[in-house]
Amino acid sequence: MRIAFICTEKLPSPAVKGGAIQLMIDGIAPMFAAKHTLTIFSITDPSLPSYEQRDGIEYVRVPKEQYEQHIVNELKKRTFDVIHVFNRPANVLFYKQAAPNSRFVTSLHNDMFSPMKMKRDVAERVIAKVDAITTVSEYMKRTVTKRYDVRDDLIHVVYSGVDATRYTPPWTEEGKQMRTTMRQRFGTEDDDVILFIGRLSKTKGVHVLIESMNHVLAERPKAKLVIVGGKWFSDNRPNEYVRFLHQLAKPYNDRIQFTNYIPSEHIPHIFTIGDVFVCSSQWHEPLARVHYEAMAAGVPIVTTNRGGNSEVIEHNVNGLVVDDYASPKAFARAISELLHDKEKALALAHEGRKRAETTFSFANTAEQLERVYITICQ
Repeated sequence: MRIAFICTEKLPSPAVKGGAIQLMIDGIAPMFAAKHTLTIFSITDPSLPSYEQRDGIEYVRVPKEQYEQHIVNELKKRTFDVIHVFNRPANVLFYKQAAPNSRFVTSLHNDMFSPMKMKRDVAERVIAKVDAITTVSEYMKRTVTKRYDVRDDLIHVVYSGVDATRYTPPWTEEGKQMRTTMRQRFGTEDDDVILFIGRLSKTKGVHVLIESMNHVLAERPKAKLVIVGGKWFSDNRPNEYVRFLHQLAKPYNDRIQFTNYIPSEHIPHIFTIGDVFVCSSQWHEPLARVHYEAMAAGVPIVTTNRGGNSEVIEHNVNGLVVDDYASPKAFARAISELLHDKEKALALAHEGRKRAETTFSFANTAEQLERVYITICQ
């Protein structure tokens, strides 16, 4: 098949500036390129050429300004069997006009069918035009099916994934060595490290995590919260919320450490410093892909029962799920439990790693997507 991936106008592909969608595409693209002809469209970036052939994949990058029109122009020059529009369902209407004979898939990584993002008549036209919709979680699927009449065979849940081979669990020899090296680099050799990795936005709940440290430190004086991320992927410029977080963390002195944004290629090494990973999301998270990464890294997970998070993290199976997501005390209890009960923490981490290698592998994601593509082309 001749397949096109159309990224959003936010970030380039490959994921030189991070991004959940871009990282997913990086993970599945080689598998499609090995069996099909693949073209990936994204915005330009100073570090990348406008056009290149790399590892059997054609990359076409166009300016962010008037992005959709540039994509329309490019589609008119080419012929594709399947065009996969990532997280911009409304754009299907423009792209379909440029490529009327192609089959269209749109994937939802956020609630793009929300009335705040798409008028009802536009959404209904998109549903009528697409050949398939995929969502990153059952929760995201429900955001569509509760609002609109969608055929069961039109919408599919395809979870994202991870390349577990890029991560070294701490129980391996390589993982032990990497953990020692990285903890020395971060000055956390003797600490119980609680790790947060993600964008610093209010919806991610970093403030709740900081507030939980008062309770954690009362039980675990050597606990240290390491916060990895900036306000927007590669952007480390502080905004009001980031300044608020730094102010909130001041009383804890060296017990809370901010690293700013760290490029995605270094994240597997960063995970090795953690004793516990926490996803403190306050909003209905579609399904944060950092869960897959933490599982692959073999770090025990604490997450919130928000959106799709609890679809991949089962309470007391491969992590702990906090129902009282706005409560610093609830987070503190879960964190302290895993720091105290090393045997349980290790068991959860092992189960997480196993699932990252099987159920949530990029190979599995690619296989499920390919099945959708083949079905709509028949």
